[in-house]
Amino acid sequence: MSDKFYISTPIYYPSNKLHIGNSYTTVLADYIARYERLRGKEVFFLTGTDEHGQKIEKKATERHLAPRAFTDEVVAWIKELWRSLDISYDYYIRTVDEDHCRRVQMIFQKLYDQGDIYKGAYQGWYCTPCETFWTGTQLLAGNLCPDCNRPVETAQEECYFFRLSKYQDRLLQLYKERPDFLVPTARVNEMVKNFIEPGLQDLAVSRTSFKWGVPVPFDPKHVIYVWIDALSNYITALHYPDERQTLPDIWQNSLQLLGKDIVRFHAIIWPALLMALNLPLPKKLYAHGWLMFKDDKMSKSKGNVVDPLILTQRYGVDAIRYYLLSELPYGADGHFSNESLIERININLANDLGNLYSRSLAMFVKYFAGEIPQDLKPEATAFDADLEQTLVKQISIYHRCFKENQYSNSLAAIFVLIQRANKYIDETSPWVLAKQEDKKAELLSVILHLLETLRQIALCLYPAMPSSMLRILSGLGQATDKTNLIAQFKEVGSWHNFSCQGTLQTSEPIFPRLDMKKEIDYLNGLLEAQKAAAQAKQEPEKQTAAKVQSESEEKQTVELSDFAKLDLRIGTVVKCERVAKSDKLLHETINIGNDRLLSVVSGIARYYTPEEMLGKQVVLLCNLPARKLKGIVSEAMLLTAENPDGSIRLLTVADKVQDGAIIA
Repeated sequence: MSDKFYISTPIYYPSNKLHIGNSYTTVLADYIARYERLRGKEVFFLTGTDEHGQKIEKKATERHLAPRAFTDEVVAWIKELWRSLDISYDYYIRTVDEDHCRRVQMIFQKLYDQGDIYKGAYQGWYCTPCETFWTGTQLLAGNLCPDCNRPVETAQEECYFFRLSKYQDRLLQLYKERPDFLVPTARVNEMVKNFIEPGLQDLAVSRTSFKWGVPVPFDPKHVIYVWIDALSNYITALHYPDERQTLPDIWQNSLQLLGKDIVRFHAIIWPALLMALNLPLPKKLYAHGWLMFKDDKMSKSKGNVVDPLILTQRYGVDAIRYYLLSELPYGADGHFSNESLIERININLANDLGNLYSRSLAMFVKYFAGEIPQDLKPEATAFDADLEQTLVKQISIYHRCFKENQYSNSLAAIFVLIQRANKYIDETSPWVLAKQEDKKAELLSVILHLLETLRQIALCLYPAMPSSMLRILSGLGQATDKTNLIAQFKEVGSWHNFSCQGTLQTSEPIFPRLDMKKEIDYLNGLLEAQKAAAQAKQEPEKQTAAKVQSESEEKQTVELSDFAKLDLRIGTVVKCERVAKSDKLLHETINIGNDRLLSVVSGIARYYTPEEMLGKQVVLLCNLPARKLKGIVSEAMLLTAENPDGSIRLLTVADKVQDGAIIA
């Protein structure tokens, strides 16, 4: 057994705050990381955020923020969410980190130097929300993105390409020789049949249409695209590349968790990049399903998202962690509902586990004053052996489930043991034994069997519900420091006589029972409020779209001679600054050829910074009468386009054009 273990989640794209479904991957990673730490392994648990790209730049502009300020705000919220969910990550990586950016540039340079990256031009379809290029044959009907079902747009720009096609045969060989590299197996079949065997195309790995990203080291007008920037985080976090150009030993035992929507990137592009870098692949990729809401994917725009912070504040962190971990079966989708959440808390946690702990401890205190008598030897009952055998069997299943990535089943195995222990109480009837003096030794055996079973249950459930299980272990008189937890966990799954430190006391309920109707009404109210907020946000967009349509229909046709009166020219912004005492205006100096400079005042300060404007080629209407704005003469007008959401984008040119060129 390797004494090191590396687990990672995908780095989240912080364009929006996360919902309860988004939280699953990180909670699952924490469950596995805590389990491996209990086994005595040196664990490195990585998570983080992918903060570059066109979508982030656009979102920041809509919020009138610089991209870094925007992502700082969302990252602070995400870190607070992970703290609230008791996530014990070892390293939080941000793709804006200076060290990550430097190493990404080194990786890009290495791939370019060895011929795996080359310069070309992209022309085709692009999905901005997914930040993905598509061929025409990959699109859904109506030119929709096959990943998110949103409309795509045409794109044409100079970029660098990674020779993905070069690694097609090696990828096919990988999945033939290592069928368990990607699990479940259905994901492998999908990748091989739908993507690899039909033929891989080389991959665009740089962009020039936006600036928010890591500059290509030898061509800084390009920024490194998400595939090399974001995917490389798994190894830049391990300080690759360095002078050794290798990865540390812990990489050999690495598990990468990901949702089914990003399998293609991790199962095809990521191993191909590692092959190109002559690096070993991770040990395994586990692609889980989604947490659905009434058979529909959770979406902020639909108003069906559930805020995990609100849930943890109302029901407790461990209850929400348990619900998430138990709800998604191996590789398949789980289904969130208000009813299932409250039922799991009431039935599994309050009734089964909570009552088992409270009743067992209360009987120990009542019948033996909370201490194991030294002058009485336990005498086995007819039911003891079956409980012991069930414990051995179910904890063996629990361990096997981790090896097989059957994480929800690992919890189910322990709850079978919990239910067996509750049945054991009914079978032995300790309250009846307590009334018979000659049965006191059997009574002691029953109580000690219950307490030992609870001790091992708490150790097994600790990775899922750390805070609650530490309370149970402390209540059972067990040492809960790291060293003692590891020592105790090594022995779970074999029967031991119960022992404890000090005198045990009765306990408050670990998981109080909830009023079903009250909580369902509360949760339904939350969802109704969220749906109303989503609809209110969409209404202005619908009105804007209707207005645009109406205005378009009302436009009158014009003669070509009318259009010819417009002096439309291309110019380059050579100077730009904010207008004092205005949050809307920029003052640009624009070269329209032959060193002729125009002074222009434009109302785009909420959408572009002065730094972003410098060097841009723009479209100008040059034969308007000059006018003064805030005391500054404006000699022309920039042409812009208004999105349905009201945001403004400049009209620019795809390729360099001579300043002063006339649009005709």
